[in-house]
Amino acid sequence: MSRIGKKAIQIPKGVSLMIDGNNVAVKGGKGELSLTLPEVISIETSDDIIEVKRTDDVKTSRALHGLFRALLNNMVKGVSEGFTRVLILHGVGWRMEVKGNYLILNLGYSHPIYFQIPVGITMEATQPVSNTSELKIHGIDKEFVGFVASKVRSFRKPEPYKGKGFRYSDETIIRKAGKTAK
Repeated sequence: MSRIGKKAIQIPKGVSLMIDGNNVAVKGGKGELSLTLPEVISIETSDDIIEVKRTDDVKTSRALHGLFRALLNNMVKGVSEGFTRVLILHGVGWRMEVKGNYLILNLGYSHPIYFQIPVGITMEATQPVSNTSELKIHGIDKEFVGFVASKVRSFRKPEPYKGKGFRYSDETIIRKAGKTAK
Protein backbone atom coordinates (compact mmCIF):
# COMPACT_ATOMS: atom_id res chain seq x y z
CA MET A 1 0.00 0.00 0.00
CA SER A 2 1.13 3.55 -0.69
CA ARG A 3 2.88 5.05 2.31
CA ILE A 4 1.71 8.54 1.45
CA GLY A 5 -1.75 7.44 0.30
CA LYS A 6 -2.61 5.66 3.53
CA LYS A 7 -1.88 8.68 5.76
CA ALA A 8 -4.99 10.43 7.02
CA ILE A 9 -5.48 14.14 6.32
CA GLN A 10 -6.38 16.26 9.34
CA ILE A 11 -8.93 18.99 8.58
CA PRO A 12 -8.19 22.15 10.61
CA LYS A 13 -10.88 24.36 12.13
CA GLY A 14 -12.55 26.71 9.66
CA VAL A 15 -12.09 24.38 6.67
CA SER A 16 -15.05 22.59 5.10
CA LEU A 17 -15.03 19.72 2.61
CA MET A 18 -17.80 19.15 0.06
CA ILE A 19 -17.94 15.92 -1.95
CA ASP A 20 -20.18 15.64 -5.01
CA GLY A 21 -19.51 12.35 -6.79
CA ASN A 22 -15.93 12.60 -8.07
CA ASN A 23 -15.68 16.35 -7.43
CA VAL A 24 -14.16 17.57 -4.18
CA ALA A 25 -14.28 21.21 -3.04
CA VAL A 26 -12.34 22.53 -0.06
CA LYS A 27 -13.34 25.89 1.40
CA GLY A 28 -11.42 27.82 4.02
CA GLY A 29 -10.55 31.26 5.28
CA LYS A 30 -8.25 32.09 2.36
CA GLY A 31 -10.42 30.81 -0.49
CA GLU A 32 -11.83 27.76 -2.24
CA LEU A 33 -10.18 25.02 -4.34
CA SER A 34 -11.72 22.10 -6.22
CA LEU A 35 -10.44 18.84 -7.69
CA THR A 36 -11.90 16.04 -9.80
CA LEU A 37 -10.90 12.56 -8.66
CA PRO A 38 -10.40 9.61 -11.03
CA GLU A 39 -12.80 6.64 -10.84
CA VAL A 40 -10.30 4.41 -8.96
CA ILE A 41 -9.94 6.87 -6.05
CA SER A 42 -12.58 7.43 -3.36
CA ILE A 43 -12.71 9.52 -0.20
CA GLU A 44 -14.03 8.65 3.25
CA THR A 45 -14.58 11.35 5.85
CA SER A 46 -15.22 11.13 9.55
CA ASP A 47 -15.33 14.12 11.89
CA ASP A 48 -12.19 16.05 10.94
CA ILE A 49 -10.22 13.33 9.10
CA ILE A 50 -10.07 12.50 5.38
CA GLU A 51 -8.97 9.06 4.19
CA VAL A 52 -8.16 8.41 0.53
CA LYS A 53 -8.91 4.87 -0.72
CA ARG A 54 -8.41 3.06 -4.03
CA THR A 55 -10.64 0.41 -5.58
CA ASP A 56 -7.99 -1.95 -7.00
CA ASP A 57 -4.29 -2.76 -6.78
CA VAL A 58 -3.19 -1.90 -10.34
CA LYS A 59 0.12 -0.04 -10.67
CA THR A 60 -1.51 3.15 -12.02
CA SER A 61 -4.08 3.10 -9.20
CA ARG A 62 -1.31 2.83 -6.62
CA ALA A 63 0.45 5.82 -8.18
CA LEU A 64 -2.77 7.87 -8.28
CA HIS A 65 -3.51 6.96 -4.66
CA GLY A 66 -0.47 8.80 -3.30
CA LEU A 67 -0.78 11.62 -5.82
CA PHE A 68 -4.37 12.51 -5.03
CA ARG A 69 -3.80 12.23 -1.27
CA ALA A 70 -0.95 14.75 -1.64
CA LEU A 71 -3.10 17.03 -3.81
CA LEU A 72 -5.95 16.97 -1.27
CA ASN A 73 -3.51 17.66 1.57
CA ASN A 74 -2.11 20.65 -0.37
CA MET A 75 -5.64 21.94 -0.96
CA VAL A 76 -6.48 21.74 2.75
CA LYS A 77 -3.21 23.42 3.72
CA GLY A 78 -3.62 26.08 1.00
CA VAL A 79 -7.09 27.26 2.04
CA SER A 80 -6.12 27.33 5.73
CA GLU A 81 -2.50 28.63 5.70
CA GLY A 82 -1.55 29.39 2.09
CA PHE A 83 1.77 28.84 0.35
CA THR A 84 4.74 31.16 -0.06
CA ARG A 85 7.68 30.90 -2.42
CA VAL A 86 10.65 33.26 -1.94
CA LEU A 87 12.90 34.32 -4.82
CA ILE A 88 16.18 36.15 -4.25
CA LEU A 89 17.48 38.54 -6.93
CA HIS A 90 21.21 39.15 -6.86
CA GLY A 91 22.87 41.62 -9.23
CA VAL A 92 24.34 45.12 -9.28
CA GLY A 93 21.74 47.66 -10.43
CA TRP A 94 19.00 45.08 -10.87
CA ARG A 95 15.72 46.12 -9.29
CA MET A 96 12.14 44.97 -8.95
CA GLU A 97 9.01 46.58 -7.59
CA VAL A 98 5.33 45.79 -7.34
CA LYS A 99 3.08 48.55 -8.71
CA GLY A 100 -0.62 47.84 -8.76
CA ASN A 101 -1.18 44.62 -10.69
CA TYR A 102 2.32 44.49 -12.21
CA LEU A 103 5.77 43.34 -11.16
CA ILE A 104 8.29 45.67 -12.82
CA LEU A 105 11.72 44.12 -13.32
CA ASN A 106 14.90 45.98 -14.35
CA LEU A 107 17.32 43.15 -15.03
CA GLY A 108 19.98 44.68 -17.26
CA TYR A 109 18.00 44.37 -20.48
CA SER A 110 17.41 47.39 -22.71
CA HIS A 111 13.84 47.62 -21.41
CA PRO A 112 11.99 46.92 -18.16
CA ILE A 113 9.88 43.76 -17.96
CA TYR A 114 6.25 44.25 -16.92
CA PHE A 115 4.93 40.97 -15.52
CA GLN A 116 1.19 41.00 -14.84
CA ILE A 117 0.45 39.38 -11.48
CA PRO A 118 -2.14 36.61 -11.99
CA VAL A 119 -5.44 36.53 -10.11
CA GLY A 120 -5.08 34.65 -6.83
CA ILE A 121 -1.40 35.54 -6.39
CA THR A 122 0.05 38.35 -4.26
CA MET A 123 3.65 39.52 -4.41
CA GLU A 124 5.87 41.53 -2.06
CA ALA A 125 9.23 42.91 -3.14
CA THR A 126 11.83 44.22 -0.69
CA GLN A 127 14.22 47.05 -1.42
CA PRO A 128 17.72 46.00 -2.47
CA VAL A 129 20.26 45.59 0.32
CA SER A 130 23.84 45.15 -0.93
CA ASN A 131 22.71 44.15 -4.45
CA THR A 132 20.19 41.56 -3.17
CA SER A 133 16.38 41.80 -3.18
CA GLU A 134 13.66 39.36 -2.14
CA LEU A 135 10.37 38.60 -3.84
CA LYS A 136 7.70 36.76 -1.85
CA ILE A 137 4.96 35.06 -3.87
CA HIS A 138 1.81 34.11 -1.91
CA GLY A 139 -1.21 32.05 -2.95
CA ILE A 140 -3.52 29.19 -1.98
CA ASP A 141 -2.73 26.81 -4.86
CA LYS A 142 0.72 25.25 -4.36
CA GLU A 143 1.11 24.26 -8.01
CA PHE A 144 0.18 27.73 -9.30
CA VAL A 145 2.48 29.50 -6.81
CA GLY A 146 5.36 27.31 -8.03
CA PHE A 147 4.46 27.97 -11.67
CA VAL A 148 4.45 31.75 -11.18
CA ALA A 149 7.76 31.57 -9.29
CA SER A 150 9.35 29.56 -12.11
CA LYS A 151 8.04 32.06 -14.68
CA VAL A 152 9.57 35.02 -12.79
CA ARG A 153 12.83 33.06 -12.32
CA SER A 154 13.00 32.39 -16.07
CA PHE A 155 13.52 36.12 -16.79
CA ARG A 156 17.06 35.91 -15.36
CA LYS A 157 18.19 32.46 -14.25
CA PRO A 158 21.19 32.34 -11.91
CA GLU A 159 24.52 32.12 -13.67
CA PRO A 160 27.31 29.96 -12.18
CA TYR A 161 30.22 32.44 -12.23
CA LYS A 162 29.02 35.34 -10.09
CA GLY A 163 25.67 33.91 -8.93
CA LYS A 164 23.70 36.78 -10.48
CA GLY A 165 20.03 36.30 -11.26
CA PHE A 166 16.89 34.94 -9.59
CA ARG A 167 17.24 31.92 -7.35
CA TYR A 168 14.91 30.23 -4.89
CA SER A 169 15.63 30.92 -1.23
CA ASP A 170 16.36 27.23 -0.59
CA GLU A 171 18.40 26.75 -3.77
CA THR A 172 22.18 26.42 -3.79
CA ILE A 173 24.04 27.67 -6.85
CA ILE A 174 27.16 25.65 -7.61
CA ARG A 175 29.79 28.22 -8.50
CA LYS A 176 32.39 27.71 -11.21
CA ALA A 177 35.90 29.09 -11.19
CA GLY A 178 36.57 31.77 -13.77
CA LYS A 179 39.42 31.85 -16.25
CA THR A 180 42.86 31.59 -14.72
CA ALA A 181 45.44 34.24 -15.58
CA LYS A 182 48.66 33.18 -17.33
